[in-house]
Order: sequence, then C-alpha cells, then structure tokens
Amino acid sequence: MREPILGYDEANDTLYVTFEPGEKATGIELNDHILLRINKRERKAVGLSIFSYSVLAQTTEMGHRSFPLTGLMELSTELQEIVLDILQHPPVSNILTVSAYTPSYCVEPTPITALQPIPVPAG
Repeated sequence: MREPILGYDEANDTLYVTFEPGEKATGIELNDHILLRINKRERKAVGLSIFSYSVLAQTTEMGHRSFPLTGLMELSTELQEIVLDILQHPPVSNILTVSAYTPSYCVEPTPITALQPIPVPAG
C-alpha cells in the first residue's frame, strides 16, 4: 500500500489526503468537517478532505476529540455498509478511528470518529 499524499491549505485550514491520485470518486459527507471520497464500484477510499483541521486535530485533557458521523444517516443502508467498511480498514483507519457512542443501552449507537495524529506538510 502506497503512502497517502498530504496537502494542507493553511488559509482554509483544510487537510487534503489522497490515496488514489487521479481516480474519479463519489464524495460522502461524513459530517460538516469530513468529506470521504470513494470508488463505490471497487469499495475503496480515494481521498479525504478535513475542514477546520487545526480545530479537529486538537487534543483535550481526556485525549482526542470525537465527532459524530451524522452524514451516514443520510445514506442508503447499502452505502452505509460500504462506507463503514472503508472507514474501518486502511488506509482510512490509519487517519480516522471509528467507534460508537451509546448514551444508554436502549438507544441505537451513534457512529463517531477521531483523528489520528497526522504530520501536516509545511506551506
């Protein structure tokens, strides 16, 4: 597996991660800050865009910040399964950790994600 290509736009505070350069993709909005680009036919990640990266990447006294994957609820069941599978495997799982938040045992769990530390390229 090749290393992802990272690009950071400091003016817009956006981190672009490319796994498959030049490949056409479908954008999946995971939440207001994370866009996953996938090849649906091959069920693989093409890239990620992480908006407000410096805020999302900050750690707290308790560790990494977590964010709900609210965009999954907008997808068909089939596409949800494809996206969750892509999220839980490299190369995406090297950048985003996926888990679930369950406020009580009788409530459906909410998928959440946290960013792994990523060395951002300068400039």
